Amino acid sequence: MPEKLAEPTERSAVRSLLRLWPYVRPVRARWFCAALVAVLASCLGLVIPLVLKWMVDGPVADRDPGGVWLGALYLLLLGIVEAALFGLRRWLVARPLAGVEAAMRADLYRHLQRLPVAFHDRWPSGQLLSRGTTDLMLLRMFLAFPLTFLLVNATTILVGFVILFAQEWSLGLVLLVPAVPLMVLCSVFESKYSLVARKAQDQVGDLTTVVEESVLGIRVVKGFGRHRSQARAFRALAGRLRGTELAKARLLAGIWALITSIPELAIGAALVLGTVQVADGDLSAGTLVAFLSTALALRWPVESIGFLLAMSQESATAADRYFEVMDVAEEHAEPSEHPGPPEPAERPGPAGGAKAPRPGGGREEGLVFEGVEFRYPDAAPGSAPVLSRIDLRVRPGETMALVGATGSGKTTLTALVPRLHEVTGGRILLDGEDIASMDRARLRELVSVAFEEPTLFSATVGENVLMGAEGAGEQELRRALSVAQADFVDALPDGTGTQVGEQGLSLSGGQRQRLALARAVVGGPRFLVLDDPLSALDVHTEALVEAALRRVLEDTTALVVAHRPSTVMLADRVALLSGGRIAAVGTHQELLRTRPEYAWLMSGARSAPAGAAAPAGTGTPTAEEGSTR
Repeated sequence: MPEKLAEPTERSAVRSLLRLWPYVRPVRARWFCAALVAVLASCLGLVIPLVLKWMVDGPVADRDPGGVWLGALYLLLLGIVEAALFGLRRWLVARPLAGVEAAMRADLYRHLQRLPVAFHDRWPSGQLLSRGTTDLMLLRMFLAFPLTFLLVNATTILVGFVILFAQEWSLGLVLLVPAVPLMVLCSVFESKYSLVARKAQDQVGDLTTVVEESVLGIRVVKGFGRHRSQARAFRALAGRLRGTELAKARLLAGIWALITSIPELAIGAALVLGTVQVADGDLSAGTLVAFLSTALALRWPVESIGFLLAMSQESATAADRYFEVMDVAEEHAEPSEHPGPPEPAERPGPAGGAKAPRPGGGREEGLVFEGVEFRYPDAAPGSAPVLSRIDLRVRPGETMALVGATGSGKTTLTALVPRLHEVTGGRILLDGEDIASMDRARLRELVSVAFEEPTLFSATVGENVLMGAEGAGEQELRRALSVAQADFVDALPDGTGTQVGEQGLSLSGGQRQRLALARAVVGGPRFLVLDDPLSALDVHTEALVEAALRRVLEDTTALVVAHRPSTVMLADRVALLSGGRIAAVGTHQELLRTRPEYAWLMSGARSAPAGAAAPAGTGTPTAEEGSTR
């Protein structure tokens, strides 16, 4: 969980909830209308004691049965109208507030798609899921009930006390005495409950993360027999959440008991004093009945304060958690000097075809890294960068293999090209244009990526592949599947229309990787970045894929992370990455002869030869930077 979520801090609930106003503004007229209807319905309940006063001092005192029946009819009509108004209020708010929740959820999803990869690396998915589900449900409920009834109950209490003072001011003062201690209690309760509510909602996010990871990793859990340890981890988190929820219940029970008992004592005192006044002839029996009925009608608005405050605090916490994500800056989309992607004379197909023309004007073309440095945003201050002074040029139409030991920074370097991460030093050029000045949409039209760990979505095979090129059709889909040797698709129940299921786990690792490769080449990209795309294939399928892929690579500029000689042979040249720096560039044969570390990586030997860099990539390259050009 992000560090800032670890310890809840005090904050203004009102300020947090006011941030919802932009979402509520479009439905404000209907919400205010619903609140007005609820106020009217609640105040109608205060008319009932006045009818009772008229009945007691009139028809009852005069022994008039007809008047009693008429009063009973008035009471029935008031009850029916009150119920109808509350039903109308519910109808008025249901649809618009469901729309508010939907709009907030859509904004959250859209924002998550635009946040940098570094954000998603830090935040557990369960925390994000709980914000998009539980927290938004709490906010909708707050707008529909607590917010409305905070206004309704406050108005009802105010009108009720006006009626009480109008009937008998001395008894009204008796009921007003508890107001000060109640306000103090509510303030203390609010500050304590907000901290516990935040803690509980963060723990729900943690629990959601554990459940999600257990479901997605069920093969690992079962394969290693770790269901008991996972169950223990779940029980531990569930136990902590249970303890926090019980703490919330204790706070709510305490404030509810005090808010209930203090007004009851005041009503009892008013009853005794009023009875004495009736006995002395200073007060009519009807007035006392009306006064006590009004006081009893105010019990629910007063007693519900604790409940409404609790829901408001939980909603304020939900708003804080929602806007914690929404306040994170999106990937900055710098305006490009060129309003759109250059239009090629002919769009190359993934299996070959006419090569797209390159921009002219004497600019340095191809893919160029100039003094590139990178360190992760959460790296310790003063720590060494992951990549340091990377100088490398991939010529137009050339395929460059990137080879290095585990941890040398290969995957990080490839992630910089489509700007999944931003360089912290130097620059990357595509056909002479700095990618930092490009609009991301344009950049990602030019650059296509296939990752080592293929990700498929709960969609059809065709939809997964065609995600790689907007507007591509059946012909492009078939070509891409042919390049990736994904003929297994035809044996699936519905062919390219077969649903692959969550994470594509219904397919083998090699099948998922081939579909990911097809997705990368379906649009015939100008630049292709492949992060060891053939690692899960058997040698026979790998040979077929390489033969087809070789034709694709003839018409694109490609950077390919390679671990095996067979993949390296696809490349025109090879760059050796060691310790976060380019140690050497040359052909496969040249590096085999001149670079012991490269020969060791290609041989698969267990121990590095003398003079080779350490596998972890901590050694210092011996080649001068100029030798890489």
